[in-house]
Amino acid sequence: MKQTIVIKIGGNASTQLPQTFFAQLEKWWLQGKRILIVHGGGPQISQWSQKLNLNVQKIDGIRVTDPATLDVTKAVLLGLVQPKLCQSIADAGLPVVGLNAADNKLLQGEYLDHDKYGEVGKITQINKEWLHQQLRDEIGILAPLAQTKDGQWLNVNADLAAAKIAIELEAESLVLLTDVPGVLNSGKLVPLLSESVADQLYQKNIIKSGMMPKIKASFTALKNGVSQTFITNDLGRPGTQFQ
Repeated sequence: MKQTIVIKIGGNASTQLPQTFFAQLEKWWLQGKRILIVHGGGPQISQWSQKLNLNVQKIDGIRVTDPATLDVTKAVLLGLVQPKLCQSIADAGLPVVGLNAADNKLLQGEYLDHDKYGEVGKITQINKEWLHQQLRDEIGILAPLAQTKDGQWLNVNADLAAAKIAIELEAESLVLLTDVPGVLNSGKLVPLLSESVADQLYQKNIIKSGMMPKIKASFTALKNGVSQTFITNDLGRPGTQFQ
């Protein structure tokens, strides 16, 4: 669906959405775009994990997730972050619906590397027909959790989840909305980023490991049919566009 826009919102970004965010959503909605927002919640998950004396560990930007951390992740994403996002979009006068993996087997997945990451997965299948029906009438707000075929919940990195979903939906754009204006080099925005330059910046430690899932997700989407991919902190500005 070339009229579909997938937006990934990070946990920090979701708490400080400017008015331009809602104005752009409304503009796209009135143009007939179908909009799906995949939301993270990393800072909130870390905060609640620490309150419960759970170990907080990431490897290459992926959260190591034991069963207790998975419970916290589900509770934070589905009980705190998603309802707040839905409320803010509804308050802006836009139709919205909260979605998760258990809705008509919406997101199915398999373990990424159980020995390394624990209860972490990757998305293998999406109920595209059902999701398209939902996005006809409402803006979708989707948590990055998947279920195995036998119903086991899996934590999925939100950037990689958004890229996979954008590919499956044949989206026209993937926007990774974060709390920085894009990829930075010596404090200056990199407006266009190729894979070779991204590798060079990573080798020089200019691009940090936490940004790598976003960059990997952007290039993966671009190589698999998504027309445009961006990292930005404002829907009204392109930030860094990938090429």
